[in-house]
Amino acid sequence: MNLYHYYDKKKGPFKNLSDCSVDEANRILEKIKNDSPESFCAKWNADYMKMRIHYEEILRKEFVKKGGFIQRFVPHYMVVEQCDWLASWYENCGFIKIPLEKFDKRTISFTYGDSHPTFSDKINDGKEYRKKLYTYDEIVKIIKKYGLPQKWNSDGEYGPERYVEVHVWSDDPIAEYL
Repeated sequence: MNLYHYYDKKKGPFKNLSDCSVDEANRILEKIKNDSPESFCAKWNADYMKMRIHYEEILRKEFVKKGGFIQRFVPHYMVVEQCDWLASWYENCGFIKIPLEKFDKRTISFTYGDSHPTFSDKINDGKEYRKKLYTYDEIVKIIKKYGLPQKWNSDGEYGPERYVEVHVWSDDPIAEYL
């Protein structure tokens, strides 16, 4: 299994809005809207950072409940395997591919789909992977059962899940790319 991180080549990899103050993050998002109005990120609404902080609190609490090892307050984001849709988010997209074996599995969690719709109160379709965070062993079972969303839902026709999101709660092995 490989984990992928997609990013804008002009900005570099693993630039995490959650590492900034909310005001700074909102200034960055406003700059993206002005400089790259066609990018996916430019379409996020004004409450994006408020929602992101909320969902990251849920991720952190759920991961701690499962015995996860948190070395950073907010996660780095990656996805399981290649996802062409994520490449379309950036005008000048790059990606980093890191084999799962390089990570301490105690420092990574997963959601089947993006964490925002996974934990959103607006989506109540009864799917078993809603409102759930998974460890590595747990997500492997879900992937075996349902497959990778980017394979069966590449265009989003069947719901919001388009990839398996990975939350890396450590700077290892990401530090070599920063």
